[in-house]
Amino acid sequence: MRFQFIVDEHVKVKTFVKRHDISRGLLAKIKYKGGQILVNGKPQFATYLLDIGDELIIDIPAEPPFEKLEAISRDLDIVYEDDHFLVLNKPAGVASIPSVNHSNTMANFVKGYYQEQDYENQQVHIVTRLDRDTSGLMLFAKHGYAHARLDKQLQSRSIEKKYLALVKGDQPLPRQGEIIAPIARNPESIITRRVALDGKYARTSYQVLIDQAPAYLVDIQLHTGRTHQIRVHFSHLGYPLLGDDLYGGSLDDGIERQALHCHSLRFYNPFSEEELFLQAPLPTDFQQVLGDLSQP
Repeated sequence: MRFQFIVDEHVKVKTFVKRHDISRGLLAKIKYKGGQILVNGKPQFATYLLDIGDELIIDIPAEPPFEKLEAISRDLDIVYEDDHFLVLNKPAGVASIPSVNHSNTMANFVKGYYQEQDYENQQVHIVTRLDRDTSGLMLFAKHGYAHARLDKQLQSRSIEKKYLALVKGDQPLPRQGEIIAPIARNPESIITRRVALDGKYARTSYQVLIDQAPAYLVDIQLHTGRTHQIRVHFSHLGYPLLGDDLYGGSLDDGIERQALHCHSLRFYNPFSEEELFLQAPLPTDFQQVLGDLSQP
């Protein structure tokens, strides 16, 4: 895959490309695995001194697929795709990556899709994961360089994800608010988390969209990324997610998975130099529960 730059500073190639998120490791792949560096059409090394106005071309070698990841063919709900990124609407009940307990995962399906499309790069790069029972938008990078270019956005939390959740509690839920409560591992479980004074800082903000008291549809934004953050925070507040029996949620309202859906995703595409805002519709099981709750 070829990337072209017009040089705007008098520096070595390796210094210039580092500022464009090309790491030493990627430079090594370019050197040893079939890529090349061209300056004004001529092959050069990473130590070559660039002049302002030079045309720099970086040819990055194709990425072979991970052999241990099985390719599985399945229809995908594609929300956005270009040469660098793929955004899917993940159904509930499908894990993001393989594990001891899960083999038919989004990673398997994406690898199958890449093979069917005969893409040059066939490694699967997951940028944003979702829990198995959470539905909604997942972001994939279609090559390692695209993944690297999103690393800074991930680290600065400038990739914005918003979630919809169905929650239920005994008291009226304020129309909007913030939950700031530290989250730690639960010493009595290898899976669950809990609010604890010795936990890591965690902040969640929300707005009520539909009030069907004692149940509510809330729009949620995470400002930190702790494991099970939304589920822990709303359970701590006294409004566990419907279907989330792990954190005290009701299984009597027509939904038996945690009622959590990533409905919007905003990130900057460094290749097209534009901000992307993508959305996924309300899932069918949410619609069914809301319909049932609205009945007298």
